[in-house]
Amino acid sequence: MARFGMVIDTTKCVACMDCVVACKTENEVPEGLCRDWIVQEVKGAFPELQMEIRSERCNHCDNPPCVDCCPTGASHVEPLGMTVQVTGDVCIGCKACLASCPYDARYIHPDGYADKCTFCMHRVVEGLEPACVAVCPTRCMYFGDLDDPNSQVSRLIRSRKGHTLLPEAGTKPRIHFLT
Repeated sequence: MARFGMVIDTTKCVACMDCVVACKTENEVPEGLCRDWIVQEVKGAFPELQMEIRSERCNHCDNPPCVDCCPTGASHVEPLGMTVQVTGDVCIGCKACLASCPYDARYIHPDGYADKCTFCMHRVVEGLEPACVAVCPTRCMYFGDLDDPNSQVSRLIRSRKGHTLLPEAGTKPRIHFLT
């Protein structure tokens, strides 16, 4: 069984927003909302500044607080790829999952249910990459099985310095950022 994750090379990302547009188009995300977004973070003090550009989304955590707090089971871990998913017609829109997510990766769809990145599992089951990965012009995004030591994502994590977001939250996020 796979455990899907993503690696994003922040040294290649140019903040073009193609991943955001592809996601909105592929998943029919309503105007004014998004499942992924671009963050530009500057650290240090002049003249020793460093900037990291990264594409962020749901981290499909190994320890997802959004699943544990969901009163209806709408937020759940899907066996295929061990991804965190939401069943819209089971969700009551209580926003408990929004409050529990340390990554602010969810929103309430205008139809009343919580929505977020799905890793485009509808594409993955057809043997395709998630839309964001497929359109990236700099090829800075990689998707695959984190449990397969020979997968490209596993090899990249081992070969380069990187980080996850908010590891102190204990969620064990599956989005890794190479620096």
